[in-house]
Amino acid sequence: MAIIRPFRAVRPAPGDEDKIAALPYDVMNTEEARVMVRGNPLSFLHIDRAEIDLPADTDPYSTEVYEKARDNLLSMISDGHFIRDEAPCLYIYRLIRNGKAQTGLAATVSVDEYNNGKIKKHELTRADKELDRINHVRTTGAHTGPIFLTYRKDDKINSLTDCIKECAAPVYDFTSEDGISHTVWKIDDSDTIEDLKIAFSRISALYIADGHHRNASAAAVASELANADPCRTGKEGYNFYLAVLFPDEELTILDYNRVVKDLAGRDVKGFLDAVGKSFEITEASCADDAKPKKAGEFGMYIAGRWYVLRPLFPLGNDPIKSLDVSVLQDRLLSPILGIGDARTDKRIDFVGGIRGLGELERRVDSGEMAVAFSMFPTSVSQLMNIADNNMIMPPKSTWFEPKLRSGLLIHMLDD
Repeated sequence: MAIIRPFRAVRPAPGDEDKIAALPYDVMNTEEARVMVRGNPLSFLHIDRAEIDLPADTDPYSTEVYEKARDNLLSMISDGHFIRDEAPCLYIYRLIRNGKAQTGLAATVSVDEYNNGKIKKHELTRADKELDRINHVRTTGAHTGPIFLTYRKDDKINSLTDCIKECAAPVYDFTSEDGISHTVWKIDDSDTIEDLKIAFSRISALYIADGHHRNASAAAVASELANADPCRTGKEGYNFYLAVLFPDEELTILDYNRVVKDLAGRDVKGFLDAVGKSFEITEASCADDAKPKKAGEFGMYIAGRWYVLRPLFPLGNDPIKSLDVSVLQDRLLSPILGIGDARTDKRIDFVGGIRGLGELERRVDSGEMAVAFSMFPTSVSQLMNIADNNMIMPPKSTWFEPKLRSGLLIHMLDD
């Protein structure tokens, strides 16, 4: 049973939506964020990455950053750049990338369902990143970025959302600078809201696609506030958090690639010899030829050349160990390059497939990294199977595109 709840969204004033909407805070670093906001004082990055409005040497995890985020949010509300709906609503959020559409329902979902495992996770979180969002939510008093949830498709939900898209005018409809179309409809009809709540109550489970740290931080802040609230009823706004729920059949997962700083003391020939004991190595003429065409293949870029790697061992049927990200970790990154824990090792970095294989070449050719690996994407069915079995994927196993924009819908904790 999936519980969804309407909420009084804080959202952009009509005409400001395309300037406010921003990529999630965690897909860029501080310097990239500074570049993205040039000439745009309304960008939501002024709230999600408020260190960009402070001196360059400011610790992005300092108290003054979270206070600046709060002040920026309140200022944009008081200046009329954000409005707040008077009654609780649900919202439809459709994104179109390269001609492919995915349509989700924006609502708040229950912290209790997350804590009880009915909203299922597939990744571990890092304490430092979790604390960052805890401080952000606590200080701003808001869930500023939606968690990306998925569920097994349901014809009734599709029918309800399709009807709204066909019959109602959207409140927002714009194309972002990366060519992605964003359209939002508001659902304020009480009967339709009730129909959607009933339809979702028949969904057996929700799955976190993207936003594990935001999810965990919402639960942590809810626990803090509940413990400090002797009159808690369970219906307070902080017991629910912002999410957009998409049917699984519409989602796209891209490759999530790896780059490593050094060869653990080996020269290139010695490294290739070590890899060749576990993988067949075939030189490729270019990046496109090296890009994995199916599960069980890996692209590798080193010393200006691309190679295709294919395991010389059976992959087996274990849902975790047979994942490509696990095979690379267990058979190459750990034993050959000494990357024991990819979540914490500073020698490895991860590059979302949206940046292309050219980004892998750039980072190796610059000397910043020694070797890069391109991956075949994990599937949504693999994600769900692992979550259903209460298993955890290796870190950085999935990169979903397109990314939901932050700033289009905000949930206040006092809602």
